[in-house]
Amino acid sequence: MSLKKYFPSLAILTLFIITGCSDPVEKPKPSSLSPVEAQVETLALSVVPVQIELAGTLQAVEHATISSRVAGQVVKLPVKTGSQVKKGDLLAKISAAEINARLRQAEIQLDQAQRNLARESALLEVNASTRERVKTLKEQVQTSEAAFREAQTILGYTLIKAPFAGTITEKLIEVGDLASSGTPLFKLENGTALEVVIQVPEAQSHSLNLASRLPVTVPAAGLTLDAQVREISPTVDPASRTTQIKLMLPAVPELRSGQFARVALVDGRATTLMVNSSALRQNGQMQQVFVAEQGTARMRLVRTGAVVDGRIEILSGLQAGDQIVIDVIEQLQDGQPLKVMTDGSAE
Repeated sequence: MSLKKYFPSLAILTLFIITGCSDPVEKPKPSSLSPVEAQVETLALSVVPVQIELAGTLQAVEHATISSRVAGQVVKLPVKTGSQVKKGDLLAKISAAEINARLRQAEIQLDQAQRNLARESALLEVNASTRERVKTLKEQVQTSEAAFREAQTILGYTLIKAPFAGTITEKLIEVGDLASSGTPLFKLENGTALEVVIQVPEAQSHSLNLASRLPVTVPAAGLTLDAQVREISPTVDPASRTTQIKLMLPAVPELRSGQFARVALVDGRATTLMVNSSALRQNGQMQQVFVAEQGTARMRLVRTGAVVDGRIEILSGLQAGDQIVIDVIEQLQDGQPLKVMTDGSAE
């Protein structure tokens, strides 16, 4: 069979296919949304400070763990956790029977030494004794006086008193407990002056001095405060490679010892894209902005970073030169016509 019979059919089929594939492309329909007047800003690179946040803890500037200096049974305990005390107030009393006996013995020995010295001094005046004998007795009196003062001091250790005014934050004993020398009894803090303690990486610690001031945020109190460096450790912890730094906090009633704090520390400067916070719309877990493109609002999903002075860092989703809508974003829809406002007039 000759192929010439099929040429007309193939030509017709080819023409049909070409005709079917060359349908006219539909033109986009004009938007049915009403135009909205909007202000825009041109996105540009900005130089901003780079900050790191360090975790810290609030503590009282004046705090102490009070321990016993003598062994004995606790017989009196007039305070409890939370008690407010003044300097010199009695916190606890320890049984002192043995110490009282030692004090009485030292007192008797001192009295005897003084009598012997008085007798020999009288005999020396009538040449019935020697100067060497009187000198020896004087030294015995001095030794007895020292022993008596020592016994008095040890007896004073049985009365545990507050070294400064403050609050009992922890009571570690009860009446009847046996306290040994060095046993912690109380924790005392003066909560009127607080500081925040942070561990600063050694690379950043060199830029700080006693005149430095850093912003401190205390989330539990809902406060952001300006704190001055009070103390800088002269050494670096070899395990963590950090330096301990203490910052003095202003007196604020909402602050408590032990609260968590965040301290912002500038760690150089960087170039990044920053946009006005009013341009950002939060839609569930998504962050959106609108870009003006040829008189139309186009929605873009973005990823944000740090916030600096009311402006938000854009990590992805936009580029320098984009025209960002900075108002009326709550009423905008993707594809809505825009009347861009420039110096109060619409374009």
